Amino acid sequence: MEFFCYHRDRPGSVPLREQMVEAHWSYMDRFDKELIARGPTFTDDDTLTGSVHIVDLPDPAAARAFAFEEPCYQAGAYRDVLVRRWRNLLGRTMWDFPGGRTGDDRYLVLGFGSGPGVDLDVPSGRDGDLIAFGPLLSDDGGTWVGTAALVRAAGPDAARGVLSAEATPVPRCTSGNSAVGDDHGCRRVDDRVSAGHRGCSPSPCRFAARRVWRIPTNLAA
Repeated sequence: MEFFCYHRDRPGSVPLREQMVEAHWSYMDRFDKELIARGPTFTDDDTLTGSVHIVDLPDPAAARAFAFEEPCYQAGAYRDVLVRRWRNLLGRTMWDFPGGRTGDDRYLVLGFGSGPGVDLDVPSGRDGDLIAFGPLLSDDGGTWVGTAALVRAAGPDAARGVLSAEATPVPRCTSGNSAVGDDHGCRRVDDRVSAGHRGCSPSPCRFAARRVWRIPTNLAA
């Protein structure tokens, strides 16, 4: 089974993250054969925001163990962790990306939503820019809760465009959480709470939000 894991940094945790580099890499080396993609994420002003790992593991319990036993998490460097089952629609790892390290910047794009799934196939004409692409799913694989993509693009708007922009509205959010039960999809790239959070109006698309982070060309973290 394939899983998407995103550890979001706690504000001010960079010194701790730097101290934990060797422990982090040693831990990830244990999963060398299971990793599909990995990389740190940044805002446009080069502020470190987290680390993404896509990994092939036996079951949800193994995926949660992978995420929560990671040394930086154990040391308190992260504010929260997203772990979701994922489907590898490209059928390859980031190391097989035909674009190599050339061309535009790389971005992590996350869209969270509810209802019937969208973007369940590889977008037409975008395969050459996709490093990883697939739906986020419930543990049993039966419910679509969003989409996660790593994409080469000229900028954040172009990267965000890899996800569908037209679908049915997302229900009003009144509990302080997004329509999928967490706040990962309700924040801007600079981590300020957006209008898609408390008391938000229905969105014009099925995605509660389509959020983008920049990733270094070498995609290593």
